[in-house]
Amino acid sequence: MQVNQDAKPYDSINVTPMLDLAYVLLVVFILMTTASVQGLSITMPKPSNKPSTEKHDLKIVQVMPDGAVLLNGVGVSLPELETQLQAAKQRDAQMSVAIKGDARTQYASVVAVIDLCNKLGVNMGLVTSRIGT
Repeated sequence: MQVNQDAKPYDSINVTPMLDLAYVLLVVFILMTTASVQGLSITMPKPSNKPSTEKHDLKIVQVMPDGAVLLNGVGVSLPELETQLQAAKQRDAQMSVAIKGDARTQYASVVAVIDLCNKLGVNMGLVTSRIGT
C-alpha cells in the first residue's frame, strides 16, 4: 500500500458542494417567504363590552310529524298561527320566529309555515337541533 506523502498545496477549490448548499438554502428561503405572505387579509369585527339591552319576542313554531303546528307548545291551525303572529308583530316589530320541523314531518308543512312568515314579514330562523339543549 502506497501512501501519498506529498504536502503540496491544492491548485483549485471544488465549489460544487458549496453551490449546492447555497441553492438549497435559496429554495428554502423562497418557499418560506411565499408561504408566510399568502393568505387573506380580513378585518374582524370587535365585540362590544356592553351587553345588548334590547329584548325582542321569540315565538317557537314546531311542526309535528302528523302536520300539526304548535306555537310555543300550544296546538294551533295555520289561520290561528297567522293571527297570533300578526298580533305579536304589532306588539314588537322586531319579533322573531324559530321554526322547528320534525324529521318525520312532510316538508310541505314546514314550507307552509315559512311562507306564512314571509307573507307577514316576520324574522325567522330554522332550528336544526333540539330546542332547550
